[in-house]
Amino acid sequence: MSAKAKEWTLLFDLDGTLVDSAPDLIGTLNAVLATDGLPELPLAQGRDLIGHGARALLRRGYETAGAPLDDDALDVRFALFLELYVGRIAQLTQPYPGCVAALTALKAEGYTLAVTTNKRADLSVALTDALGLTGLFGCVYGPDRVSARKPDAAHLLEAIAACGGRADRALMVGDSSLDAGAAHAAGLPFVAVSFGYADVPISEMTPWAVLDHYAAFPALVARCVGEREQALALAGSAG
Repeated sequence: MSAKAKEWTLLFDLDGTLVDSAPDLIGTLNAVLATDGLPELPLAQGRDLIGHGARALLRRGYETAGAPLDDDALDVRFALFLELYVGRIAQLTQPYPGCVAALTALKAEGYTLAVTTNKRADLSVALTDALGLTGLFGCVYGPDRVSARKPDAAHLLEAIAACGGRADRALMVGDSSLDAGAAHAAGLPFVAVSFGYADVPISEMTPWAVLDHYAAFPALVARCVGEREQALALAGSAG
């Protein structure tokens, strides 16, 4: 177990970063749309609506279907969405290739892993439980467990503190501008995955690095740790 690794916290978005959950999320959205006689959204189109939480997904889904909802109508459909989604939360959802192996290796090395997602915490834990992933993480922080959600820095900083970590020894991995914005606001290196549900071109997220497959992630983490430790050492000697 690495002494330096034990000082580091690795933060991950959930949907589109650790797991490909679009089939279950869009399947649930389509089931709700069907109750209003609205046509299904193709999976490829629906993927672009994911990333801001289930309520936002539902709102955007109805807008895309040409039937925007007022707040009261959204509340009713949201309750139905949650009921249906819990029943199929991991029916088709799977971790991305190499994800479990990479995270298992990093945890064994001593890194603290945490989920920072705009998916409600109870739904996030239900999903990680269903996939057998919960034991990998020191904490799972949805928007209901923090004072401000991504892209606010507080989402990440409060998760790091809850895990007993330090902001100057943390890394954020995500797939959207919300993840990038939170990481930049918190002063963390940001790794953008190339296989998620990006809402803007990855270049606009100005990532520290881009991850194409989790097989490459442990080496990327080692490089980040090396660069950050060198920078901290230089800052210390200059002071």
